[in-house]
Amino acid sequence: MLIHNFSTDQQECIPCPSQKYPNPERNQCLPKAVTFLSFEDPLGIALACTALCFSVSTIAVLGIFLKHRESAIIKANNRTLSYILLISILLCFLCSFLFIGHPNTTSCILQQITFALVFTLAISTVLAKTITVILAFRVMKPGRTMRRLFVSGIYNAVIPICVLIQLILSAFWLGTSPPYIDTDEHSEHAHVIILCNKGSVTAFYCVLAYLGTLAIGSFTVAFLVRNLPDTFNEAKFLTFSMLVFLSVWVIFIPVYQSTKGKAVMAVEVFSILASSAGLLACIFFPKCYIILLRPDKNPLRCIKNKK
Repeated sequence: MLIHNFSTDQQECIPCPSQKYPNPERNQCLPKAVTFLSFEDPLGIALACTALCFSVSTIAVLGIFLKHRESAIIKANNRTLSYILLISILLCFLCSFLFIGHPNTTSCILQQITFALVFTLAISTVLAKTITVILAFRVMKPGRTMRRLFVSGIYNAVIPICVLIQLILSAFWLGTSPPYIDTDEHSEHAHVIILCNKGSVTAFYCVLAYLGTLAIGSFTVAFLVRNLPDTFNEAKFLTFSMLVFLSVWVIFIPVYQSTKGKAVMAVEVFSILASSAGLLACIFFPKCYIILLRPDKNPLRCIKNKK
């Protein structure tokens, strides 16, 4: 802001406070407007509508699976794990709504903890499904060990163990440096942006690293068993879904570090929606296609013939 110094008869430039900005004439400081990624913002509306559409699609797929729960293609791939995976994907879509709207202390904490836990549930379920494929194939070969493991349902222990580890990481995050409300006064000239600070950046990347480790493990196991007989061809879908998931979050890291302002939240929401949509489309859409449009490939006799 320019002011006239009468003692020296010259104009002097005095910087405006951080909460204000100079007007076009540069003779007055105006208060900055408070902004955030809201449901009234065009970007917020687009992301919220996308999340809502994907949530409805997930519910529709879950309804199809429940209606056709006795069909061969659903029974052959452990329908209980399929239900858990669909519910976890639905929660992934719904958790994106926590990132839109006026931030507060509760929402800032819920954003990261909910994101970490629901994605861990989803990826650990995919890992359990890949282990199921291996055990289901091995149990048909001579040997009591694999048969006992399959009958005992040991693959079901994968999910609670993986979620428990993530829960411990999240508790450590909250106990050391939890997320909190922050302001960005420099990204936009006339606005003060309210957003959530991650708190401990190290803890945030530890959560992402753990999710990445689970995804890489699921991808590796699914890739190794992708060429099993067609009876167990879900491994191909699991492999591709993990490839999409990893691609999204590998791209997310450099983009996230280079963005500022409301775009930070938008990038995170977009990554959540894209990776969740990849899981839904790659794993479940091919099965829905067979159930609804190619029922001739679904009867039990078809699977027996392939076997």
